[in-house]
Amino acid sequence: MARYIIPILAAVVLLGAGGAVYFSDHAAAQGPGGAMPPTPVTVETVQPQTVRLSSDFSGRLVAVDAAEIRPQVSGRITEIKFDDGQNVKAGDVLVVIDPRPYQDAVAKAEADVESARTNAQFATTDFQHAQDLIKSQAIAQRMFDQRKSSHDSAAAAVKSAEAALRQAKLNLEYAYVRAPISGRVSRAEITVGNLVQSGQNAPLLTTIVSSDGIYADFDVDEQTYLANIRAGANGQTAERQIPVDLNVRDDKDHVYHGMIYSFDNQINPATGTIRARAKFKNEDGALVPGMFVSVRLSSSQSQQALTVPERAVGTDQSKKFVYVVSPDNKVEYREVSLGTSVNGNRIVQSGLLPGDKVIVDGTLHVRPGAAVQATEITSDADKMPAGSAPAPVPAADAAKDQPKAPTKDSAQ
Repeated sequence: MARYIIPILAAVVLLGAGGAVYFSDHAAAQGPGGAMPPTPVTVETVQPQTVRLSSDFSGRLVAVDAAEIRPQVSGRITEIKFDDGQNVKAGDVLVVIDPRPYQDAVAKAEADVESARTNAQFATTDFQHAQDLIKSQAIAQRMFDQRKSSHDSAAAAVKSAEAALRQAKLNLEYAYVRAPISGRVSRAEITVGNLVQSGQNAPLLTTIVSSDGIYADFDVDEQTYLANIRAGANGQTAERQIPVDLNVRDDKDHVYHGMIYSFDNQINPATGTIRARAKFKNEDGALVPGMFVSVRLSSSQSQQALTVPERAVGTDQSKKFVYVVSPDNKVEYREVSLGTSVNGNRIVQSGLLPGDKVIVDGTLHVRPGAAVQATEITSDADKMPAGSAPAPVPAADAAKDQPKAPTKDSAQ
């Protein structure tokens, strides 16, 4: 039996030694008096910042200029002089309608003009001769009136022939369908060999949208318009200084910067919104009319506001909170009311005061009342999101961890 007792005693001795090492190491980690060392955290001191409030809206892109190309003369299409999606300049020939009938019409009109001018010249000479004869009463008044009428009719015939010539030349010009604006052309809706008719029901040949900038149309609610826009921007000149940012769905990293172009002249009573239009340069041509976009509209004027980084804000059920380091380096739980987001920060409407030190990094390892060792953010690089966020704290635990107010007995 003694052979079993000796191993058991040896195991007890080893366990006792291990426990002594563990407790000695744990006590050393706690420091003098058994207290845990302060938790290192990074803080940012809250100070008023100059910001522009912004609101997000959904919108659609619209071309600054757009044109539907339809024939202005009838005839058979003989040439299509553009490729689908090609960029064209104003005045470029896009489609050719058989010009030969219109060339013949121009030649006939030119001949009619020459004939009318010859007749007018003869009528003028005859009228001048009649004027000399009437003075000496060599001709009757009736003959003089007839020659004057012939002269006036010949002059009118010249004007009529010249007008017909101008129309014939215009029709010949219309046979060469040109781009009315510069931009990107669509596909050819009617191909070579087809007969087209001008007039009210003229068919669509193609379309062009301008590439020199683009509009974003969106609706702004009445409250935002009155509070952030109209209050500080009276008139179109001031409105066109309001900045607007735009990004396309699924491309949040590529932001386009523009300005308000116009607001509508009335608020829609049915929806409580006013139509707005912003203009963007679209230098890379990536923005296409008809796109669904997200528009961020800034206020007309800058203002002073307290802000905190997004990653410093935690959620406690329906509440928002941050951790603040007190003057004695203890963690305090602060419920805050937040406004809109501005450049990765949230505007603080209530709950913080200038000079408060908000914990930005290390929030996962602290609780209200805990001692911390705070390090102030000193550069913009330090302000980049670190992937941590305050852990949700149940309301009951948060209230339990808050410093308690002194009772009557403790005061005594």
